[in-house]
Amino acid sequence: MRLHRLEITAFGPFGTPQTVDFDTLSSAGLFLLHGPTGAGKTSVLDAVCFALYGSVPGVRQSPGTSLRSDHAPVGTYTEVLLELTVGERRLEITRRPAQQRPKKRGGGFTTEKAQTWLREYDPATGEWAGLSRSHQEIGEEITQLVGMSREQFCQVVLLPQGDFAKFLRADAEARGKLLGRLFDTRRFAAVEERLADLRRAAEQQVRDGDERLLTLAHRMTQAAGGLDAARAPVEGRPGDPGLAESVLTWAAVARTEAREALDIAGVRFAAAEHGQAAARAALDAEKELADRQARHADALRRREQLTARAPERDRHQDALDRSLKAERVAPALGLRGDAEREHATARAARERSRAHLPPDLADQGAEHLSALEHRLRGELGGLDAARRAERRAAALAEERAALARDARADEGALQDAAGWLADWEPRRTALTERVEAATDAAARAEHLAGRLEPARRRLAAARRRDALERDTAAAEARLTDARERRNTAHEAWLDVKSRRLRGIAAELAATLADGDACQVCGSTAHPDPARTTDDHVDRATEDAAYAAYTRADESRTAVERELAVTREAWSTARAEVLPTAHEAGPEAATAAHPTVDELAREVEELTRLHGEAHALAGQTHHAREALARAEREYEERVGAQREAERRVAARTSRREALDGEQATLDEELVRGRGAFGSVAEHATRLERKIAVLVEAAQAVRSAELAAQRLKEADDRLADAAYRAGFATPAEARDAIVGEAERRALQQRVDAWQAEAAAVADRLAEPGTAAAAALPPADPAAAGAAHTAADRGLRQAASDLAAARERATGLTGLSRQAATEVHRLGPLREEYDRVARLAALTAGTSAENERRMRLESYVLAARLEQVAAAATARLQRMSSGRYTLVHSDARSGGKRAGLGLHVVDAWTGNERDTATLSGGETFFASLALALGLADVVTDEAGGVRLDTLFIDEGFGSLDEQTLDEVLDVLDSLRERDRSVGIVSHVGDLRRRIPAQLEVVKARHGSAVRLRTGGDALSG
Repeated sequence: MRLHRLEITAFGPFGTPQTVDFDTLSSAGLFLLHGPTGAGKTSVLDAVCFALYGSVPGVRQSPGTSLRSDHAPVGTYTEVLLELTVGERRLEITRRPAQQRPKKRGGGFTTEKAQTWLREYDPATGEWAGLSRSHQEIGEEITQLVGMSREQFCQVVLLPQGDFAKFLRADAEARGKLLGRLFDTRRFAAVEERLADLRRAAEQQVRDGDERLLTLAHRMTQAAGGLDAARAPVEGRPGDPGLAESVLTWAAVARTEAREALDIAGVRFAAAEHGQAAARAALDAEKELADRQARHADALRRREQLTARAPERDRHQDALDRSLKAERVAPALGLRGDAEREHATARAARERSRAHLPPDLADQGAEHLSALEHRLRGELGGLDAARRAERRAAALAEERAALARDARADEGALQDAAGWLADWEPRRTALTERVEAATDAAARAEHLAGRLEPARRRLAAARRRDALERDTAAAEARLTDARERRNTAHEAWLDVKSRRLRGIAAELAATLADGDACQVCGSTAHPDPARTTDDHVDRATEDAAYAAYTRADESRTAVERELAVTREAWSTARAEVLPTAHEAGPEAATAAHPTVDELAREVEELTRLHGEAHALAGQTHHAREALARAEREYEERVGAQREAERRVAARTSRREALDGEQATLDEELVRGRGAFGSVAEHATRLERKIAVLVEAAQAVRSAELAAQRLKEADDRLADAAYRAGFATPAEARDAIVGEAERRALQQRVDAWQAEAAAVADRLAEPGTAAAAALPPADPAAAGAAHTAADRGLRQAASDLAAARERATGLTGLSRQAATEVHRLGPLREEYDRVARLAALTAGTSAENERRMRLESYVLAARLEQVAAAATARLQRMSSGRYTLVHSDARSGGKRAGLGLHVVDAWTGNERDTATLSGGETFFASLALALGLADVVTDEAGGVRLDTLFIDEGFGSLDEQTLDEVLDVLDSLRERDRSVGIVSHVGDLRRRIPAQLEVVKARHGSAVRLRTGGDALSG
């Protein structure tokens, strides 16, 4: 990066525009920036930083401070322009900060926003091309090209020696802050913070797991109620190392006690179950005996009932047997019934068809009827052409009627169009005149509007002019008063000052003491010291008078500034009242400076005329639309008239064609109608006859076929009845019973047989007969004994279930606890690992012997690079005596990593940089600053820095060391660099020919460029 030109306007102490030609200064390689204190040397560097980054270094950009020069005249913008080359691109940056400026209208000030321009020089065209005016885009572009933030730029390009001297003597914490800003090691600090967050999160997960484990232990204590283990629960807190083992051990003891209690309850339950089984067996035996005795008595009663119903059972069985024989004849009976019904249906259809036939055809056969049907169908086919002609004739009639309707409609349309078109020309003329009048009014309104707005501005300016004229008179009166007060205060101060000077000898004599030298003559003897007079004044009185004079002078200056602003505003308003060349009318020549009333009347008259013209011009659109609608209607009516005339001619031709076609159709219709009224009637009559003949022939055939089928069914039925054992078909028909009746008979027979078999089986049972011979059974006594045994069993079962539930619950909770302990294992391992890493990167781990944080470790590596780069120049400046080395040793209880020592080649000892003398500290900090610039440049992507500035500190060097330092700085030219030295040292003005001098004056500072002999002689 190389600077070419810097232009400063109303910035810092520079009230007037100043230009710094860095190309001329850089041609010498080494140049000096000097000037008295407060002249603005640092402001030149601030301007460079402001042009690049939009802000200045340090507290000079703190809130409440302004970059604007107090010496700048009102209306001059504060602006910085910097031309530079970076990344093989020649750019020009112009920045204006937010600043106050006079309002363009009225009095007072307004704040103008900050502005930025970026341009690039095109060598091919030799012109500057604008790139952007966005603060954000320009900031991102410059930061990307330079490769450094503002803080890095201020440390690398504007080398502040005082800061690096502090850096040499600072502790590790202060060095870490500076290096962290330059090398942006926030990502490593973020790694430390991230590991700390992970450690806290893992610790919380472990504590949450221990909480769940203690909850399970509490639930196990509740589940183990009644056991010895429940009286000694688990004790511990989340995070205790042995908590998991304690919970698992206690759970194992509780499970053992629960299993022992379960075994005891099981033995008791088995004994109760055995007693209940014995009581149940006795009860079952009594019940079985009573049941057998009752079954035997019931079997005897049912056997007597079966014997009484035996004849009825025989009748039902005989009916079933005959029904089974008749079932073999049922298919033939069904076929004969179907044939008989079909024959009856066919006969009825035959009789119905005879009623529609003529008497001579009533007894004819099917063949004769079919032949007659075919003959009539041939006759019907011959009428197709006549029917088509009849349909076409009807269509022609409808078309003639439509043509007549259209003719009447077109005749009305032609009459209407002729009447409308007769009035067209007068109507069009009226509409055209209306449009022209509205158009002229629009032009007149536009012309009046162009005069009205300037007239309003002139009226407002006239009102401001009159008000400012009054303000100017008041300000002039205040200025006269302020000048009188200032002159009075000035005379009073001069009088007090002269009185004090007359008595200054007495004031000095008051400080004399015997033996002390006199400040005037140097004598230690004071034989006749001066005495104060009555009109003598002291220094405090003089200072008070001077302060009063200063306040009066500042008040006068403020009033003068106010009067100047007011007069400028009055002149502006007075100029605005005058009409411009194109606004001036005939009346302008007679009233060069019109009054407010005259301008108000002019504005009122223009407003009235403009309103009238604007109202009339507002009708332009409606007038044009009315004319356009009328013209469209005219076109439509002319087109409709022509279309109606064309349709009339077309209808005439069509009507003639229809007449010819109708004559041909009439001849065809006469042939097709015959003796009927129409062809359709003739065809309908033939179709009806054909349908009757078809139906009659089909009925004759169906009747003959049904008679044949009935005869065949009678023969098959007689043969089937004989084979089934029936004398006649009627006997077989009578033997058939319905399905429901047959199922009922079969159920009665089956029920009798099943009852007989059941009675026989029961009487044949071995135990039933033996039980009948025994005494009656007593089930009630056996039931009471069984109830008591069952009650004891339920109690034993309840105890067993409780013991089993307790054992199961403890087993399940123990399993959950074991699972939780197993799940917590990886979490504890993760926590141990993360905590170890977090402690290691934070420098609190015992493994980190030097207590060095991760960010400090990275910065230590950077510091080691800086020390190596600085040593190359420090050895030349110190004639090979000193070497800067990085140290990671701990100092006291502080953390290690950012120590910086100097090795003295004369003594061979390594010592802290704080032990260097003032001059040694300067060139050591200078070497460190240059080394840091090289490292940061490499870190920023190798951006070339062709212009550097070094601030103060050369006054602490002796002549030989100063030569060696200047040789080192001069060697930077080998890289085509230019170095600017900011210093007060007079010897440097004799050694460095290229100089930029900053000169301060009462009305603001200025810069002077000196080169060659002119600079050395100056």
